[in-house]
Amino acid sequence: MPSMNEFGNNLYSGKTSFPFVGKRRLWFIIAIALVVGSALVPFIRPIQFSIEFTGGSQFTVQAPDSVDQDTAKQAVQSVVAGAATKVVVVNKADIRVQTDQMSDVQTQQVSDALAEAYKVDAEAVTSSFIGPAWGENVTKQSLWGLAIFLALTFLILAIYFRTWKMSAAAIIGLLDVLVITVGIYALAGFEISPAAVIGFLTILAYSLYDTTVVFDKIRENTTEDGEKSARLFGESVNLAVNQTLVRSINTSVVAALPVGAVLFIGSFWLGAESLTDISLSIFVGILVATYSTLFVAAPLYSLFRENEPQLKERDARIREARSKAAVDA
Repeated sequence: MPSMNEFGNNLYSGKTSFPFVGKRRLWFIIAIALVVGSALVPFIRPIQFSIEFTGGSQFTVQAPDSVDQDTAKQAVQSVVAGAATKVVVVNKADIRVQTDQMSDVQTQQVSDALAEAYKVDAEAVTSSFIGPAWGENVTKQSLWGLAIFLALTFLILAIYFRTWKMSAAAIIGLLDVLVITVGIYALAGFEISPAAVIGFLTILAYSLYDTTVVFDKIRENTTEDGEKSARLFGESVNLAVNQTLVRSINTSVVAALPVGAVLFIGSFWLGAESLTDISLSIFVGILVATYSTLFVAAPLYSLFRENEPQLKERDARIREARSKAAVDA
């Protein structure tokens, strides 16, 4: 069994090669299936948005003797029958209750009911209110942030790589990452919160970095090809992806390990609820971003370029030369 160094050298020289471009039809089918499946998740399990987006009232019961969630629901229902209520345990010690929008009188009554139900002082129950206008503003700002990020990404990549086709392939790869990550996030039952949105933008930046490194190697290989190269354009792209494969894997592992530690130790074990939103989105996004760069963005760029007349003509000459060499042999 070859060592990791030998394996990396074989990938770089082309002695060992994975068919990222050669089997792109298969990878595209899998990618489309993942995107469609992620897009269908909201119909199976509706996406939950945090109170920052939807607006409403929030109550926190600090350090009650019991953290039974049904107690909170019953207390809220005793004041406002039929009110939508979400109860979570925060840091394994406090109770957080989120409800529909309530009046000042109802808010005070619910606070008193929670204090009585959990047998704590009235000062131990805090309340806050987020209006629908504020939530709508947060939603708009998040969408604007995403749109500006994608637009600037397309423009900068087009200038850097001197071709819109690399930009288009990179943007499609980013959208692939975003849709799949949001789908997995929703399937796990976590809320979309401002922290989660920050996490999504973070993993898009990570995906962009990974894609740029791979594309830079692709540009280097395809530029060196010239007219005398014995490689097809798709083969040069595939070689570049293989040459950067070990780097992509190592970077992903190094990035995912600390985020995974925050997610599984900090969030699930220690109960740091505030860390869950951002750490889960980044953890999933790192893994999906690596997959998308290798199996979607790079093969897609090859597909965009191969039908260009000049490249098509050169590839035809290479295939013809190979056929003659095979006959002569």
